[in-house]
Amino acid sequence: MGRHHQEGRHQHRLTPESSTMQALRKTRPEAGLELVDIPAPVLEADSSDVLVKVRATGICGSDLHVDDWTPSYAFITQSIPVTIGHEFVGVAQTGPLAGRRVVVRPSVTCGVCTACATGDYDGCEKRRGIGMTRDGAFAPWVRVPLRNCVPVPESLSDELAALTEPLTISMQALRIAGDVAGKRVLVMGPGTIGQGIAALARRAGATQVVVSGFDDAARFDALRRMGFDALVDVATQPLAEGARPHTGGEPFDVIFEATGVPETITEGLALLRRNGIVVVTGIHARPLLLDLTPMVRNQQQMRGSFRPPESDWPLALELMGEMDAVMRPMISHVLPLSQAREGFALAHAKAASKVLLKPQARDE
Repeated sequence: MGRHHQEGRHQHRLTPESSTMQALRKTRPEAGLELVDIPAPVLEADSSDVLVKVRATGICGSDLHVDDWTPSYAFITQSIPVTIGHEFVGVAQTGPLAGRRVVVRPSVTCGVCTACATGDYDGCEKRRGIGMTRDGAFAPWVRVPLRNCVPVPESLSDELAALTEPLTISMQALRIAGDVAGKRVLVMGPGTIGQGIAALARRAGATQVVVSGFDDAARFDALRRMGFDALVDVATQPLAEGARPHTGGEPFDVIFEATGVPETITEGLALLRRNGIVVVTGIHARPLLLDLTPMVRNQQQMRGSFRPPESDWPLALELMGEMDAVMRPMISHVLPLSQAREGFALAHAKAASKVLLKPQARDE
């Protein structure tokens, strides 16, 4: 790529060495994904975008929803066909970061709204999502805005760097919850977001962290290797019954919902103390019918948590450097992009904790 890149500075367009590549795409507004050959991305010489050669991309719960085509992801219909994948690390091939490993914020601001015009990019309301409404990183190459690229410390592995995006989601959930030091915490959902929340809550001084899941043996195994043993499988017992041995029947101060299953919120509220807080991070495929009266009488709060500020990304990379040994067990499978179908099957079956896909030379 080095020679090609140097020559590209004097050309009108910058392109990868190969004109085609394999990519995992949503090709129709219905269930299913396809691994297909498509043209490699092209970069116009006056573009503010850069080309990134992908090193590793994580399969996210959102990708599973796109695969299943749940109603909460129908918003991408107008962008189909589109390459998915938004949790990734790669090497910038063009622009001022050329040759450096980067992670990429998947939320692309519009650049023209009132917020963007004043530099308040976190306030942009006209965003596009890499891997959702513009082509993503389940491919060897991806075109992304330069301003979305964040350099990765040399000491951090590709595998851990690929977890940056979900860790920022976990960081935002902790921010929305407020101080958890000295508090009893329940994390509902043992996936990557839930694992990150559990690790950060413990690091922030939570007195106890209990994690619940439904038939999640692989993810529970990852959590045990991360040092968590207060685990509740609600496939075999009600949440209240499973939590009791760990809490002695005491209520939780803060509950994080990271399941994407709306009914878990009702179960959690029954275990929340008066004036307690529920932070909802899951994206749900259906609405929740909720009896608000007990929540009102107990003065409980429900808070939504979604996108972190852009400033969290460098902090997340620093945190992963500090928490390397804790976070490493989160990754259970690393497969070539050509085995995307197998990777998605593992994730759908909850037979994996986190699956990463890596492009191989033959994919280009």
